[in-house]
Amino acid sequence: MPQLLHLDASARRGSLSRRIGAAFAEAWRAEAPHGGYTHRDLAAEPVPPIGEAWTTICDTLLREGIVEPHRYAEAVRTDAERAAWAVLEPLLDELLAADVVLVGSPMYNFGVPAQLKLWIDQVTFPKMNLRPRRFVVASAQGGSYRPGMPRAPFDHQARYLVDFFHGHYAVDDTLVIGAELANATVDPALAERLPQHEESLAAALAEAAEAGRRLAREAVEARGAVEARTGGRG
Repeated sequence: MPQLLHLDASARRGSLSRRIGAAFAEAWRAEAPHGGYTHRDLAAEPVPPIGEAWTTICDTLLREGIVEPHRYAEAVRTDAERAAWAVLEPLLDELLAADVVLVGSPMYNFGVPAQLKLWIDQVTFPKMNLRPRRFVVASAQGGSYRPGMPRAPFDHQARYLVDFFHGHYAVDDTLVIGAELANATVDPALAERLPQHEESLAAALAEAAEAGRRLAREAVEARGAVEARTGGRG
């Protein structure tokens, strides 16, 4: 059955990105009740930063032309590399097992939270291809960074994730579901934009639920097609 990996990176326990991600996850699990679900809270339990041993594993992968994830362990040879591998292997296994990866990420200082970047660094290796996995970003932004808005060029959060998943994982259809103008709930200067924020959030929650159901159905169908081709051995 299909597998959903759900990551949360917000420092706020009741954040908007968590609410949007939860709406997706709940709908996905209801549509695929027998599927697998893994939730990793990167803010509550941050992963450590990569060290030099991670870089030497990457060097070996490049030098020896190892691009298949199931062969990465062949590049782990020193005690330092084995210690690094012990940290990243379970994270990588969760990623590789997933049909859908749901990333809950607010915008912090025009970018993604440091906790999310730490996870990305741990599980990313040269020349990875993660198709046909689907990536979904549950986003929340304090202002408005839509195309055409004055601050659009400063979006290094949602746009970074879309570009990264495309450029490094070869996944070109990342779905971004986001609420904007969250700061209107606390900043008097944005008070007149509060209705726009509330409309944005309501739309995001509805879209997340619909997308969760749709991607669950697609994942179930895709798994079924693989099993039909392989006689249940896929």
